[in-house]
Amino acid sequence: MVFSFPMNKLFFYFLLYSTFIFSQRNEKDSVLFYLKKANVVYGKKKIPLLRKATYYANHTKIDSLIKETNIELGVHGYYNNSVQDILNANTNIYNLYHNTKDSTLLAKHLHFKALEQRVKLNIDSAYFYYHQSKDISKKLQDSLAIGRRLLSIGLIQKNVKDYLGAEISLIDALKYLEPINSYVYLERTYNVLGLVSEELDLQKDALNYYNIALSYNKSNKNDIGYLYITNNIGLLYQNLYQHKEAIQYFKKGLAFDSIKHKYPSQYALLLENLAFSNYSIENKEKVLQQYNEVLFIRRKDNNYSGMSTTHINLSNYYKDLNQPQKALFHSNEALKYAKQTHNNKKWLEALKNLANLTKGEESKQYLFEYITLNDSLFQNERRLKNQFAKIRYETDKKEKENVVLKTENQQKQAEITYQKQQKTIGWLVALSGLLFSGFSVLFYFQRKRKILYQAQLQKVEAREHERQQIAKSLHDEVAGDLRLLHQKLEKSNLLEEAVKLNSVKENVRNLSHQLSSISFDKVSFKDQIINLVSDYFELDFKIKVYGIRDYDWTSIDNSIKRLLYLSTRENIQNCKKYAKASTITIDFSVHKKYVHLNITDNGVGFNTKISKKGIGLQNLQDRVEELNGTLTITSEIGKGTQTHIQIPFHV
Repeated sequence: MVFSFPMNKLFFYFLLYSTFIFSQRNEKDSVLFYLKKANVVYGKKKIPLLRKATYYANHTKIDSLIKETNIELGVHGYYNNSVQDILNANTNIYNLYHNTKDSTLLAKHLHFKALEQRVKLNIDSAYFYYHQSKDISKKLQDSLAIGRRLLSIGLIQKNVKDYLGAEISLIDALKYLEPINSYVYLERTYNVLGLVSEELDLQKDALNYYNIALSYNKSNKNDIGYLYITNNIGLLYQNLYQHKEAIQYFKKGLAFDSIKHKYPSQYALLLENLAFSNYSIENKEKVLQQYNEVLFIRRKDNNYSGMSTTHINLSNYYKDLNQPQKALFHSNEALKYAKQTHNNKKWLEALKNLANLTKGEESKQYLFEYITLNDSLFQNERRLKNQFAKIRYETDKKEKENVVLKTENQQKQAEITYQKQQKTIGWLVALSGLLFSGFSVLFYFQRKRKILYQAQLQKVEAREHERQQIAKSLHDEVAGDLRLLHQKLEKSNLLEEAVKLNSVKENVRNLSHQLSSISFDKVSFKDQIINLVSDYFELDFKIKVYGIRDYDWTSIDNSIKRLLYLSTRENIQNCKKYAKASTITIDFSVHKKYVHLNITDNGVGFNTKISKKGIGLQNLQDRVEELNGTLTITSEIGKGTQTHIQIPFHV
């Protein structure tokens, strides 16, 4: 038997296959074309080209191209503060990870999560994701990725003034980068070590680190790296009031080939610092012109953070020339841009200038804002330091590394602490006698209250454990026995009795679920609440939740979170079952020493003077009182119900 294939069909399939191959090659060529164009432009001009390269790469279905283009888009999205580009790139990276199971992509996914949080200024979240990415890279023994993540962690620690922690992370990064001769990242790490050393008043160490960074820069010929290091050395001399030496380095940077065209941001940075040093040594001839040129460049690039710095410098310039109106204008501009970009240092400087340039109540208001912001930043820095210290401790406990380095830095910290103590020891000695007796009494009563409160929490936990055991017994043993008995009744044709017994079995199961405790070990409190609301949410029964994302619930005791969860569930069930409400609003808040839960509905309401509390509300009342809290229910017929719960979370 001879098999024949029609020629017209053969031609059709050949044409289809050729079209597919041509289309794939065409898309690949488009990717390479846009990547090549992106490599010869700078700054924000790269982003549109990388978006097109990513678009075509995703259509090629070629994993290597998808990975390369999306990593480029995500990184440059971060450099240009574009959250959307980071998110788009990270979605493609995560999808590719699911298809290929390549763990390096999972590490990159977490890296991009950190970049997203940094652009959003959620520094603690960024720190967390950097650590997760680093830990995966350690399992993969990817030295370059580990070193880069440690560099990023060190930068965050430096920015929140955890300088000793930053030094540890950066020196740890060198352990991974030096064996593989990663010149680019060795240069960056030594550069940041120089910045950290300056903050620790170790200027000689800082200059040494900068010079090492320059030596690595010669190997990798990184133009921007050279400009940053040169500027940092100039700033080091500037901070030492050695402005002539500083000017030499700023001029070195400004003499770089085509710097104004190629790297306008770095040009503006060096020019502004040059103007500042010139002004400081009374060489004021071109200072105003230079500041205005810097302002023009930064306005063109929408560099609002840099604009706040330039406006501060212009304000100081006009203040020294006794031109208060111009100084006032630039201080207001500096304040506006500093607020927009959370440039806290310039924000404080602007408020200080405005307090000096204004009078009366207006001056007092600016001074009050300055003090409030300064205190807030101090508290936030301390919180972040504590959080970073906790993560660093947990990581070090797993890895058992850098013992010697930690000891050296602890000695440095002890030395710094000792120097601070020497400055304040006279004041402490004078006050210690007076305060000792008062603190002793206060400590006694505070400790007593804390012990009683902890005992109460332990009592509640024990009761929850007991409920859990009862619920488990009801579900696993009693309900199971009833199920077997139900089956026997059915087989014996005792159908009526079987139906009744089945009802009893369901009641037992429902009771076990009601008694069952809530655990926050695997699913966080925030997600538990979101899941609960999702279960009850309907088109004609809307639930609005506020405040659940605004607080760190891990610091709140599980007994309190369990009470809040059960209170929320009880109120939702009551609104749905009895109140005939169409909308319920749930508001969580933490204020001073208390956790608050406000629940408001638009249901039928009831007369609180006549109506008695049901079993659910009575149980809720008992749970609240167990934790020294208060439960207040306000309601009127036809005007809905408001439930307020207040629980102390520490003593």
